[in-house]
Amino acid sequence: MTISGTRSLATLARLLLLAGLLVLAACGQERSTGKFFGSDVTGSAFGRDFQLLDPDGHERSLADFRGKYVVMFFGYTQCPDACPTALARAAAVRAQLGPDGTKVQVIFVTVDPERDTGTLMREYTNAFDPSFLGLRSDLAGTRKVADEFRVYYQKVSTGSSYTMDHSALTYVFDSQGRLRLIWRPDQTVDECVSDLRALMKPNHSFWRWFS
Repeated sequence: MTISGTRSLATLARLLLLAGLLVLAACGQERSTGKFFGSDVTGSAFGRDFQLLDPDGHERSLADFRGKYVVMFFGYTQCPDACPTALARAAAVRAQLGPDGTKVQVIFVTVDPERDTGTLMREYTNAFDPSFLGLRSDLAGTRKVADEFRVYYQKVSTGSSYTMDHSALTYVFDSQGRLRLIWRPDQTVDECVSDLRALMKPNHSFWRWFS
């Protein structure tokens, strides 16, 4: 198969993955009484948890961030566009929230653990906001968490080096560690701020969609 043919298949796989996530999101919206700019995936059977290492080598999971609103993105430090754009948006969202920004924990998970060391992850996330946390695993652990979140990624050879083709969705959890929303790359800072403020409202109960 030619390189162009391989990339076409990779692109098709990414589009099919995105379509599947949006179908799940539509189902969530039909059951939810809340209104969000992002796709409401409340109650979905994916993105339930992770076990990953922080830059100091400590294992972290969603339970470590209970009480925080977790904003989670998958990518890699040498990403030329999608990753810095998503992290810059997250930094702007956190700043625009004012004092409520301290309630938000942004997590960046690498899909390129062969190059993204703990030290490099720390330097990269600190460039956007010192509160951001980079998490990683080995190759098998990366595949496991990507499958749990239905994240597409693939190494693409560029001669002597490589890049990583990957999906660019952002996952948003409520303060109880439950996956609630998926943000698309084209969503604005104002839209993301609005979604987080809606989640932070005391009367915005996770269980309302069962009624």
